Amino acid sequence: INGMEMEIMPGYMEFITRAYSVMFSAFRDCKDCGLELSRRTLLDHAYISWTEIFMFLMCAVMLTKVRRGLTMYVFEPFAQWCCIQPKDVSKMPESAWKLVFYTMSWSYSTYLLFFTSYSFFQNPPSVFYDWKSGMSVPTDITIAYLIQGSFYGHSIYATIYMDAWRKDSLVMVVHHFITLALITFSYAFRYHNIGILVLFLHDINDVQLEFTKLNVYFKTRGGKEYLINDVLSNMGAISFSITWFWFRLYWFPLKVLWASCVTSIRSVPNIPFYFFFNTLLFALLLMNIYWFLFIVLFVVKVLTGQMKEVNDVREYEEEDLKEKKDTNDQMSTEGKHVQNGITKKKHL
Repeated sequence: INGMEMEIMPGYMEFITRAYSVMFSAFRDCKDCGLELSRRTLLDHAYISWTEIFMFLMCAVMLTKVRRGLTMYVFEPFAQWCCIQPKDVSKMPESAWKLVFYTMSWSYSTYLLFFTSYSFFQNPPSVFYDWKSGMSVPTDITIAYLIQGSFYGHSIYATIYMDAWRKDSLVMVVHHFITLALITFSYAFRYHNIGILVLFLHDINDVQLEFTKLNVYFKTRGGKEYLINDVLSNMGAISFSITWFWFRLYWFPLKVLWASCVTSIRSVPNIPFYFFFNTLLFALLLMNIYWFLFIVLFVVKVLTGQMKEVNDVREYEEEDLKEKKDTNDQMSTEGKHVQNGITKKKHL
């Protein structure tokens, strides 16, 4: 394959038919597929050092500490100083932290893809040109991987113990595990080029989401409504909905999955862990479709007048939270009554 040739991006139908055809052929031709081949492939092609694992863990812990510090000394005091609604004071630091991180990470991946010599966005199949097992990873891409990997390691802990619990929080935890697995294994197998493309196509939506949520929180300050935040939240919601489809449901399958499913085998016959990586990437696509349903629900509610202002439809309503609290209190009271009854019987 000539590394200088630019390949035309396919349409949906061509992607679906070619991906099915290539993956089915690869599966049919895999004579000794199974655990033994997977074990040998892992030993022969996975390159990751204990130093890199230690750095990842240290950075994940550091990010958690930094977030706690910013929340305690910057975000929460600022939210209280601005007199935003009490129910939003606890949620605002989460969005502020994510906005800061995703803005920096997306800016860096944008720099790598559009302001350096890498042409992975313009020509996605090139991510596998000149691939070699154990090849060295450029320093600029290694930095991106360390930052992103440690962030998703931190995010698994944060979603469970630090963030507000939402209707999709369980899916979010699964998403973080899949993303961390993709980051770790793509680095170990030297599929780092396609990894940068995946990160670029996903981080922009998180920037827009957190920007929109912050403007929702700051719309009511000191009991007054501020038009500028209302306008910005509406603009953010519109751009978020459009770019979610464009980046995650159009470019992601037709650039990333096309390269990983179809052209990867052409560039690297017998490419290691072909089915494993493509399964994870397709799982990521399914989750993107799942979250797009929330976006469609949001748009329908706005258009039909069921929602007068921009809100995160994934969050539980106050009535839901009160009902949950009442149920928990009732269960707790019943448990105490049962326990008291057992204690009385023992005394008798």
